[in-house]
Amino acid sequence: MSFSSWHFIDKIMGLYYNELEILRKIEDLSVIIIGEKINSTLKRVRPAIENYDTKAIQDLALRQVAAGASFIDLNAGMFINDEPERLEWLVNTVQEVTDTRLVMDSPNPLAIERGLKANKNGKPIINSITNESERFETILPMIVKYNTAVIALCMDDTGMPETEEDRVAIARDMIKKLSAAGVAHEDIFIDPLIRPIGTGSHYGKVAIGTMRTIKEEYPDVHVTCGLSNISFGIPARKLMNQTFLVAAVANGMDGAILNPLDKKLMTFLYAAQALMGYDDYCMDYLTAYREGKLEGYVPK
Repeated sequence: MSFSSWHFIDKIMGLYYNELEILRKIEDLSVIIIGEKINSTLKRVRPAIENYDTKAIQDLALRQVAAGASFIDLNAGMFINDEPERLEWLVNTVQEVTDTRLVMDSPNPLAIERGLKANKNGKPIINSITNESERFETILPMIVKYNTAVIALCMDDTGMPETEEDRVAIARDMIKKLSAAGVAHEDIFIDPLIRPIGTGSHYGKVAIGTMRTIKEEYPDVHVTCGLSNISFGIPARKLMNQTFLVAAVANGMDGAILNPLDKKLMTFLYAAQALMGYDDYCMDYLTAYREGKLEGYVPK
């Protein structure tokens, strides 16, 4: 085949991929990535929050967005005495440089509301609600008042459930109550409660089974999790996180709280979501390949 023929085919394929990218953006089928790095529990990040280091926080936000984050999680929970003020500062600081949607991550309702009041980046997510009576009754009015999405963690007043059946029952009850309050299914993110497999060999299987059942019963409800919790306390954590990610996506997880700056983890995510149909026409995968984002693969 002549050079001109190859050039013509290349142009046609370029137009084809451009059209697919437009379609891909409209359908938005990819796994929802919640960037976890702006978190006061992280030793390298805590000083930036403590010292109100605007440049460091904004840089971390922008790097996560560039790496593929759909949301930026903000956590100032280590600053117990002035968490509301610091979470508000994080919100204002991040939204100065990006319009990426935000996640208000706190056990403190006062901090959550302070962050919600400052938010200008579209519909945020509250992280998180549980089925514990006091927590649920405190957070639900804020979800309704500020029209937020919410991560709903599968635990209740009895504590952390051990079995898949108990977790699914809690999820069903929360979905029912949130729906009754007017929260759309697509604004609910069920977190099956990821516990370290080093403390219980069944925890991985239980989490995966819960994801699968919830997605089968409620296809419009999102399934998410704090991915790295699965490997806490064991060596070679990145390997375990990568393997768990693939298994979770294969069983219905369509959102994840993770480190988008981990290139190998993101490489596994691009491949897994393409295999499971979350990446229409493999557009995220193809784009990541062309941009050199797949670790170990140089675009030709």
